[in-house]
Amino acid sequence: MPDSPTHDLERLLASGTFPLGPADVRHYPAHNLVAWQPQGILSDQLLDDIGEWICHIEKASAPFNRFVDLSGLTEVAVRTKHVFEFARKRAEQYAGVGPVKSALFSEDWITFGIAQLYEMLMMGTPIDARAFHDRAKAAAFLGVPAEVLKLEDKPGSSELTSQLRS
Repeated sequence: MPDSPTHDLERLLASGTFPLGPADVRHYPAHNLVAWQPQGILSDQLLDDIGEWICHIEKASAPFNRFVDLSGLTEVAVRTKHVFEFARKRAEQYAGVGPVKSALFSEDWITFGIAQLYEMLMMGTPIDARAFHDRAKAAAFLGVPAEVLKLEDKPGSSELTSQLRS
């Protein structure tokens, strides 16, 4: 019988080789925040990859807020139907867990529209998703200093690994 994702995660944590996720993920434990700044093409696969990664992390740690900065995308190749499926799956995976905030930032109208669609689809779930054109407003929503959301630090903080091991 194949290992379960939870068993895989526990094995990776025990081995000290737990992947922090995509290279463009940052963790700010002082603000209970994980930030993702995807680069390149937003595809169905990239969306699924980050969803699965977050799902594994959620099982191993306390709930955390999220900030997604879509300004690094160069192309959008995600299907609208897939956004609906992704939102449904995230709502099911996160059912029964404490509420979290998810701020989606974009200055581009196409990705902002996708963020707004996700916001609407997550209404009534424990994931309070909001779309923003303004980083300062996103920071206020998340309760963090605006400077944090500039994401000027280096991605891949090892602090997330430490927290997950404790």
